[in-house]
Amino acid sequence: MIKHSPNPPEANPELLEKTYSRLCPIFTIRPGVNSETLLVHAFETLTSANVMATELSSCLTGPTCNLVLGIQQMIVLAQLSVSEVLDHLDPQQ
Repeated sequence: MIKHSPNPPEANPELLEKTYSRLCPIFTIRPGVNSETLLVHAFETLTSANVMATELSSCLTGPTCNLVLGIQQMIVLAQLSVSEVLDHLDPQQ
């Protein structure tokens, strides 16, 4: 569950930088990138992960295959969620 702070990090540049650094010290997202761009990249990443999980499952059998297919299903559910948000995103933003 994601908790929303009454003072989001975007309101404080120092807190924003600390939040980004804490989340991933190697890879960061440049502040100011719009939501649509982030969602498109998330969708493309999920699409790639879906393909990788599907391919991997074809090489496996039994419980390990079922595990990978479960992961693949979670990827697809996330992909559907991102797609739905993209479909309803206000193009004016």
